[in-house]
Amino acid sequence: MDRDRVLAKLDQLRGYLEELRSLVPGSFEGYVRPPVRRACERPLQIVVEAAVDTCALMVAGLRLGLPAEEDDLFSKLADAGVSTADMAERLREMKGLRNLLAHDYPRVDDRIVFETLRSGLGDLEAFMEQVARYPRERASG
Repeated sequence: MDRDRVLAKLDQLRGYLEELRSLVPGSFEGYVRPPVRRACERPLQIVVEAAVDTCALMVAGLRLGLPAEEDDLFSKLADAGVSTADMAERLREMKGLRNLLAHDYPRVDDRIVFETLRSGLGDLEAFMEQVARYPRERASG
């Protein structure tokens, strides 16, 4: 596995998360104002895409097999012990939200997006910790 590439992707993801956190207002009422909502949605898409890219790098690098579909990346990492099954499910849900934002905008529920911005970003940070810890454990074990 190309540990440096994975860690570089994690650094990129960390930067995107910091940027996104700086945009998220403290209240739902502040979020639903159209300029604020739009300012948060695109960075959220980018953050989720960066997490998916990280998963793809890990799956390929660990030779976990080709996923039948993109959602299988998360399960493969959980099955390999890189992340937890709970994390795989949370990432799958975030990817679904990202797909709605990108492709089916009329079906987007602003409250779900806001809750993802308020709590889901912490899930991504936990995912980054799991991935960052895994290469070190593998390299030393």
